[in-house]
Amino acid sequence: MTSKGKVLLMDDEQIILDVTQEVLKFLGYEVMFAREGADAIELYKNEKSAGAPFDVVILDLSVPDGMGGKETIGLLKVLDPEVKAVVSTGYANDPAVLDFASYGFSGKLTKPYKITDLKNILIQLIKT
Repeated sequence: MTSKGKVLLMDDEQIILDVTQEVLKFLGYEVMFAREGADAIELYKNEKSAGAPFDVVILDLSVPDGMGGKETIGLLKVLDPEVKAVVSTGYANDPAVLDFASYGFSGKLTKPYKITDLKNILIQLIKT
C-alpha cells in the first residue's frame, strides 16, 4: 500500500498508540508518535525543518502527566499556522470537542473511534 500522508499521533495511553499506529500503517500512512505535547511539538518542529512535515496531527485532549491537546495545538499554531490537527478524546461533551474549530483544531475523533472515522477524517484533511 502506498503512503497517503504523514501523521503525528499524540496519546498518553500505550494501547491507543499501538493500535492506532497499526491501523494507520495498514491504511497506508507514515506514522510517528509522542506520549505528550512537548514531545509532539519537538517532533513536529524537527520534521518540518527537515522538509518532511506532517500532514495531520492527532492530539489527545487530556494527558495527566504532560501537556494535553489544548495547550499543544496553541503552540503548534505558533510554529505552523496551517497545521491540521484533530482533537481526540473520550469526553464527547468537552468544549474543545463540541467547538473544536474555535480551539484551533480541524476535526475531532471521539474515543473509542472506528477505523472508518479515522480514515474519513484523514482523507478529508489531507485533501484540503
